Parts: sequence; C-alpha cells; structure tokens
Amino acid sequence: MIKIITFISDTHTKHHMLDLPGGDVLVFGGDLMNSGYNENDINNFCKWFDAQDQYKTKIFIAGNHDRLFELDPERAKEIYSQYNNINYLEDSELSIQDIKVYGSPWQPEFCNWAFNLPKGGKELEDKWAAIPENLDILITHGPPQGILDVSGAPYNEPNLGCSLLRTRVDKVKPKIHIFGHIHGSAGYKYNNSTHFINASVLNERYEQNNLPLTVEWDSETNEIKFI
Repeated sequence: MIKIITFISDTHTKHHMLDLPGGDVLVFGGDLMNSGYNENDINNFCKWFDAQDQYKTKIFIAGNHDRLFELDPERAKEIYSQYNNINYLEDSELSIQDIKVYGSPWQPEFCNWAFNLPKGGKELEDKWAAIPENLDILITHGPPQGILDVSGAPYNEPNLGCSLLRTRVDKVKPKIHIFGHIHGSAGYKYNNSTHFINASVLNERYEQNNLPLTVEWDSETNEIKFI
C-alpha cells in the first residue's frame, strides 16, 4: 500500500509559513508553541492543522516547548478536541487502515522544559518500553542517540539524542521514525531497516530554513521516495 506522507516538526507558532503539498497523512513531531503557556498558540495551531484538508489524516504530538500539554492536559484537551479532523497522540497509538502509528512526547532532561525525565532513568525507560512492536510509524519529539541528533549549539556532548530510545528503536525497528527537537540535524537517514526523519522546519535561530519532507511510502516493501 503506497501512501503520501508529509512530515513537519518544531514550527514554534510559525506554521502559517508552510506550503504543504497534500497527501494521505500529515505528521507533526511537536513544538507547536514557544514558551508553552499561551493557550492561543494551541488554538492557532489546531485551527490551522485542522484546516489542512488536502490530507486525509492529521496526527500530532507535543514537544518540550508545549508546556500546557503537560501542566494542564485537561485544558489542552478541551482545546484540541474542538477540532474533529486532527489526532493527538501521547503515549498512545492510532491505526490508519492497516498502518500502525504510535506517538510520545518525552525526552531526557533538556533545559528544564516540558515532558522531561531524568536522562538514563527508569521513568524514561518505562516510557520507551510502551512503544509497541510491529510498528509502522513512530513519532517522538526527540531523536534516538546517534541519529540526526547533533546541534550546532555548544552543548557538552556531541549527540543529544536519547540512548534508551535508541535501544528500544533498535529492538522494535519501526519502519519510519519521525522526530524533531534538534533543529540543527534536520534531514533523513536510513539505518537498521528504519527510515529516520528529523522534520524540524526551523533552524537553530528559529528561522524557517527547512522544507517539509514529503514522501511516497510503500508500507509493504518499506521503500521511500521523496517528492
């Protein structure tokens, strides 16, 4: 079964700048907000996301800037639930015909933002243990360690991805793993039978520097063609 999928992430309220081609599925990998406290950021994003009628299915998760989703999940739900044509995943899954999708917002502690858990800790390991096997598309906000996780900013370690997530991904081998978070490593990599996509559309100066990534994907052969 061939599907056309567009991947985007880390728009930080600049989603209106995007020109999306349309297709079967639109996937957003988190960080729709800036500070994460302004309800209008959620309303504006969800209204725009819902209006992308050129896609049959629209799926999003939260990221580390989306604080309201963690601090007041009921209020966040009240907002996004007003929009009938979008799907929010938080440690949960969705089936699109025969395509199995799972989304999770967590990452190792990073500047004391949202959905942070101690690096290398049991809580984070338990979050990743919930990622199911026989998965087609995995959506996380942050990358697995060593894959599209290098930042141009002067951090103390070269690879900012999660080692525990890498261990789980290497085991379950989703066909596609999409994320964002590390703006400086936007792009694509194929490794160990998984297509990895860092779909950040903003660079590290929060300028729109990267185009949305759209693919033709054959779910049976797991072949991808960028379009």
